[in-house]
Amino acid sequence: MLPIVLLSILGLVVLFLGFQKSKNLLLPATLLVLVVVLVANFLNWNDAPSLYFKSMLFENKLTMSFSGIVLLSALLIVALTRGFIDDESAQPAEYYAIMLFSVVGAIMMIGFENLIMLFLGVEILSVSMYVLTGSDKKNLRSNEAALKYFLMGAFATGIMLFGMALLYGATGSFNVTALKAYVLTNPTPSVMLYAGLLMLLIGMLFKVSAAPFHFWTPDVYDGAPTIFTAFMSTIVKTAGFAAIYRLLSGSFSGIYSFWWVTMAAITVLTLLAGNVTAVYQQSFKRMMAYSSISHAGYLLLSLTALTSQSQSAIVFYSLAYSLATISAFGVLMVLAKETGVRSHETAESFEAFNGLGKKNPLLAFVLTVSMLSLAGIPLTAGFWGKFFVFSSVVERGITWLLIVAVFMSAIGVYYYFRAIIAAYMREGELGAIKVPTFYRLVLIATTIITLFLGLFPDLLRGLV
Repeated sequence: MLPIVLLSILGLVVLFLGFQKSKNLLLPATLLVLVVVLVANFLNWNDAPSLYFKSMLFENKLTMSFSGIVLLSALLIVALTRGFIDDESAQPAEYYAIMLFSVVGAIMMIGFENLIMLFLGVEILSVSMYVLTGSDKKNLRSNEAALKYFLMGAFATGIMLFGMALLYGATGSFNVTALKAYVLTNPTPSVMLYAGLLMLLIGMLFKVSAAPFHFWTPDVYDGAPTIFTAFMSTIVKTAGFAAIYRLLSGSFSGIYSFWWVTMAAITVLTLLAGNVTAVYQQSFKRMMAYSSISHAGYLLLSLTALTSQSQSAIVFYSLAYSLATISAFGVLMVLAKETGVRSHETAESFEAFNGLGKKNPLLAFVLTVSMLSLAGIPLTAGFWGKFFVFSSVVERGITWLLIVAVFMSAIGVYYYFRAIIAAYMREGELGAIKVPTFYRLVLIATTIITLFLGLFPDLLRGLV
């Protein structure tokens, strides 16, 4: 796994660059690292599936696709971190190094072939997120968010480890292939295997903010610095769902009749908790937190169905969601910085977008496209993401679950359009807004890709 090796070595190089008197090299160096690793990720695209590190990691087109989404998301988010260089109290070398190391954990979660490697990936990613969440040390909200995330994450990790131990006790192996062989050769697996699978799923569903394991999400997303909220809501979710998909499809598809009802119940609960609660939010960041929960529900639809279309649907949806989320948080960061608003309640509320359409049409257009994509409106990537996910449910024949998802999607249109209405139909006190070059390039890129995938979805879907 070349990306893991490169990120680990070059992440240390970026860390040591922090000893330089000038911080100006840090951002270009980190971006260069991510570009190199992104290219290296696809070098073996046409090769046969391979095993690495004593059969602990697996690589094929699916894992490379998920890793590519994670690396692209990291590249776009890091490009929005110019403020680290300008802030005298910030430690950009440490931030960049931790972000690179967290991507290592994400790629390990995506390509695991052994449950021990899955655990290591989860812990590397989680510990990095705990630190980044509390990186604004002078902000009590950031400190509180980090503590909540750490404590609840520790309990979830413990449950996940218990599940792995029970799976080992039932099958005698941590290997994904061995687990599948046991399930296929034992028509009536032991109760220990069922209990282990459920506990492992609980730990993993916590990481992706699925209900009823989602209560940490609003406070953590709201309290963390916005740039790390964007990082958390895209990379962690993509890696988490890739890991759950590989676990269920690679090892436990043989006992689908056991776990699909549980997954369906969690899917419905997640859709309800995310969409209904988002309607009442006045903070844009908290709305995006509940939006993240709702999108976890849509991704769970494909996992619950687990059909031939699920794989491409999850990949496409993950990319569409990541692009739209980065766009939305990018606009919020520009407004919070350029307007000079000191009150976080005002800077992060929907009122922050009032009059944006007149003051900066580019930002308003980017915000509009991102909200439309998250809502699943046609001509955006988000529409096709939901279409492919819903198609997998139709293929499985779970009609009632599809009806619930469509109804929840209609509710989602309401709270996403609140930001668009504020930008174009309300008067605001915004002055002239200057968008930094890096921000402008990232926001234009995410918007163009979102619209391009909305017009030509099969170009990506046919690759996986």
